Amino acid sequence: MIPSEENENVSSVRVTPWQDGDPAPNELVEGIKARRPNGELIGIDRVLLRSFPLATGWNGLLGRVRAEFDLKLEYRELIMCRVAVLNRAEFEWGVHKPAYLAAGGTEEKCEALRADGIDPLFDEPERALLDLTDQSTRTVEVDERTIDRLKSLFGEQQTVEAVATVAAYNMVSRFLVALAI
Repeated sequence: MIPSEENENVSSVRVTPWQDGDPAPNELVEGIKARRPNGELIGIDRVLLRSFPLATGWNGLLGRVRAEFDLKLEYRELIMCRVAVLNRAEFEWGVHKPAYLAAGGTEEKCEALRADGIDPLFDEPERALLDLTDQSTRTVEVDERTIDRLKSLFGEQQTVEAVATVAAYNMVSRFLVALAI
């Protein structure tokens, strides 16, 4: 669904990314860097830093989704990767595919995420999460059976966290795609 991984074209970004040395609250920049595995700002961070209130809220929300939810990281990264595929957010795919692999995903599952439909390769909990992700991303509405299935597999807290992960990463992908990051 998304083209094969290609090198990122920074010159196509539709706003001028923040650069080192540009004004910004030091604690905000350091907080964003602390959330990154290598401690370096990536493309989306530099665009977000064009609005300090947005960057502050974004870093707080996405930091919690990435690091504080009880829903297994592997499941959250599965959702993030599927959202990237469905929304053709190549930058998001490039960030989350390695994270998904590190959290326990496989190359075979990554390839299956790129296909239409939900591959039987995925187990029941993964299929339920992918069903949620596909419905929410493609049509916004999620049927009651899907939510009931998630609650039976994960309980209410992790169902809420799964829905929030889908919603948050749809926000991320829409931001990335609109600004050609």
